[in-house]
Amino acid sequence: MKTSRAAVITEHNKPLTIQDVPIPDLEPGALLVKITCSTLCGTDVHRWHGPLGGSDTLPIITGHEPCGIVQEINGKRNDILGQPVKPGDRIVWSYVACGSCYYCSVAVQPCICPDRASWGHNRADQFPFLLGSVSEYMYVPPPCLIIKVPDNVSSPSAAASACAYRTIMHGFDRLGAVKAHETILIQGSGPLGSFAAAVAKDHGAREVLMIGAPAQRLAVAKRMGADQVLNMEDEPDPKKRRQLVRDHTGGRGADIVIQVANNAAVPEGLTMLRGGGRYLHIGAGGKASIPVESMPQQMDFLHVRSAEPRHWLQAIDFLSTRQNRFPFDDMISKSYKLEDINIAMEDMDKYRVVKAAIAFS
Repeated sequence: MKTSRAAVITEHNKPLTIQDVPIPDLEPGALLVKITCSTLCGTDVHRWHGPLGGSDTLPIITGHEPCGIVQEINGKRNDILGQPVKPGDRIVWSYVACGSCYYCSVAVQPCICPDRASWGHNRADQFPFLLGSVSEYMYVPPPCLIIKVPDNVSSPSAAASACAYRTIMHGFDRLGAVKAHETILIQGSGPLGSFAAAVAKDHGAREVLMIGAPAQRLAVAKRMGADQVLNMEDEPDPKKRRQLVRDHTGGRGADIVIQVANNAAVPEGLTMLRGGGRYLHIGAGGKASIPVESMPQQMDFLHVRSAEPRHWLQAIDFLSTRQNRFPFDDMISKSYKLEDINIAMEDMDKYRVVKAAIAFS
């Protein structure tokens, strides 16, 4: 076994190609994982359409949401809980911060470490080659923290925990306690939005409202805990959308607004937040201008980027322990073979699916 078949972006806005990419020798402490499933993210689509940063130089293996089975380990490794990791374990694993910069060592904010390593944008023709998840095998660098996946969590759901779900756990970490009288509004009905609805209900929110589109995504969100949903395609008037929120909150506005759509949603979301409320900004992409003079008084504006290793564990634990309450696998709309990667990317791009999964076994 010298190569891994992988989906490679060789040119923006052109079909991805399936290539044989070298499997590297493992550094001490590194792992080789056989991918069972990789879910796709909106970021994968954005990278397909064009570079998202200086590190997005082609060719790259797409995908940053992996779940897989350990094949090889160079040396001994423990998981995030201190338990030995061995071949045959099904795992997910964290990104890597440098550990020594100002943000890591002084501010203790590793998510904004300038040298932080993540997946899905690394060159496929340079060591260690296999740092994208739409591939038969993936390389796990030595500093990654490893989280074992319980048997009752499906590989597609575990893979999704490696991006959308752990980011939501990070967001609720920053929000702090959700009180029983509080109403939460979620802007956006993709995987982030649906998982946020589940966590909001689990944390005790009085009511969870959601504004998004299209209809099939909102239907999934209802099953995941959203009490009331509004389809933006049916109600294009922002004033009427704002009135919906006022009607459900005694005219005040939501206690908490969680933005998981894009930057352009922020100005409208702020008009739906009560004075003294909390606004959690997660969704990226697009541009917006915020009228500071009209922001709610004494509000908290929180921004979340990615997650810390503990949030991967929290997401996996949430999936494992809330199986009887939320239909997590409903968020995985469709499974594709590696050879169908271009169909899957197109379906994600056109919002035909909530979450696409590339299945390897």
